[in-house]
Amino acid sequence: MSELTVLIADDHPLLRAAVVHSLRQSLPQAQVIEVASATTLEAALDEHPEIELVLLDLTMPGARGFSSLLHVRGAHPDIPVVIVSSNDHPRVIRRAQQFGAAGFIPKSAPAETIGQAVAAVLDGGVWFPAMAPERSESDALLAARLAQLTPQQFRVLLCLADGLLNKQIAYELGLAENTVKVHVTAILKKLECHSRTQAAVLVKALEPEGDAGAGLDG
Repeated sequence: MSELTVLIADDHPLLRAAVVHSLRQSLPQAQVIEVASATTLEAALDEHPEIELVLLDLTMPGARGFSSLLHVRGAHPDIPVVIVSSNDHPRVIRRAQQFGAAGFIPKSAPAETIGQAVAAVLDGGVWFPAMAPERSESDALLAARLAQLTPQQFRVLLCLADGLLNKQIAYELGLAENTVKVHVTAILKKLECHSRTQAAVLVKALEPEGDAGAGLDG
């Protein structure tokens, strides 16, 4: 593990520093890359192919619930992701697991927990708090559909969920309006949605306490 490269994604500098400190207690030689938003997360993964593990907070600028987890799993399926979150509700942990996380570390956990979790995940295993969550077919279906989206399509989808029109999305993302229309069409097809409203409902399902099954049958 002396050459291990870990990406830590958290928008709170103090909390991110605490995670780095905890990681270095068990893996002092690890190379650490830090990011603070969904956009810089995507860029770092593209720029640093040596990354072997992502420690990910769920709440960052540019992310909506589990969207960053789904992006990493879809675009970089060989890189395991461990969620590090202050929200350790059993439902959140279950959904993180269903959406492809290899582990879940509550931010309230002792420092040595990060070392234990990282060791387990790098050994090909998983690490979750002691519990036996039920797995949801709805979550699995949602994860599979969302994993097909490109990073730009994720951004367009989040704008859709905020009720923005194509012209407004184009302005927000610096795109041509026709490009936005193409993205919206592709998003609806990949998510098997019949309307923008239905796609927005799926974004709500990305929230940790959202209804994962909403909109999947219609």
